[in-house]
Amino acid sequence: MKEGDIMHACGYSRWWLIAVFLATISCLTGVSRGGMPPRPSRVAVLTTGTITVPIMEGLREGLTQLGYAEGQTITFMIEDTQGAVANLDSHLARLLQAAPDVIVTIGTAATVAAKQATTTVPIVFTFVGDPVRSGLVASYASSKNNLTGVSNYSGPLAGKRLEILQEIAPRITRVLLLVAPQEIVAEVSFQVLAEVAPKLGLEFLRQDVTSRADIEQALHALPKGAVDAICLVPSSLLVAHADLLIHKALDHHIPLAVHEDSLVQQGALVSYGASFQSLGRQAAKSVQKILHGTPPSALPIQTPDHMTLAINLATARAIGLTVPRNLLERAEIIIE
Repeated sequence: MKEGDIMHACGYSRWWLIAVFLATISCLTGVSRGGMPPRPSRVAVLTTGTITVPIMEGLREGLTQLGYAEGQTITFMIEDTQGAVANLDSHLARLLQAAPDVIVTIGTAATVAAKQATTTVPIVFTFVGDPVRSGLVASYASSKNNLTGVSNYSGPLAGKRLEILQEIAPRITRVLLLVAPQEIVAEVSFQVLAEVAPKLGLEFLRQDVTSRADIEQALHALPKGAVDAICLVPSSLLVAHADLLIHKALDHHIPLAVHEDSLVQQGALVSYGASFQSLGRQAAKSVQKILHGTPPSALPIQTPDHMTLAINLATARAIGLTVPRNLLERAEIIIE
């Protein structure tokens, strides 16, 4: 074989080997992409107890509607505090150790703790009464930090619930308020109530509580006739143990106003506010955008898509109240 032919053959062999090598790499890459999909997105959830289960249901439902499949393209890591707010740091430490892509917080106390725990992991909050007055975000337009989410507007709406309570029971003058002072949302809500009360001619009996035992003690010490009504001041603690307030109100034949319709289904007289499940579905939209690369500060804080008035007629009858017809006509949920 001539020298030129040999060089030509060697060159051909070299290019042939390169082509085979590239084809092999391409094949392996294809197998990697097709046979081994990317890891599921990790969503860490810090929640406050069983009463907020509808929020978690709404979150799951919303993400499913957006195309995520749990266990395949998304996984949840859940820490449930069962209404306690004293040991949130340890719950967050466990969640952060799992290296989540985003943290979803349910409740103001959980959100405050998450903000203190990390400035880098995106946080999507929900069931937060007033994120601006609580110091969580700079404004509703932009958080200016690693937070975004859905405010249930419970603080600003506290006065409206008091007005509705008085519509149902116009003779009330003295209202019991149990306040969890360690939770910012409770103080914000109380301030709104305190501003509205004089205009309605109402007087408050405030009792500060920090645990279920405190709630039980405060209610046990309350004699019949001491107050004409109870208004639940939103907080993780009171929501987790709302059953105690419902039982006391029924036992004393007095109305109880709350902020979420699931509590009305359990026996409270009336609620006005956002549905827990709808809050979860709204939060899912923010989670999706963050998982697609949008920074939290670029997502405006959402407020509820819709407010719901719910009335429990069975409870009204049990405590001897007749609900005005015009209020029934405005109610979207009526429990018979």
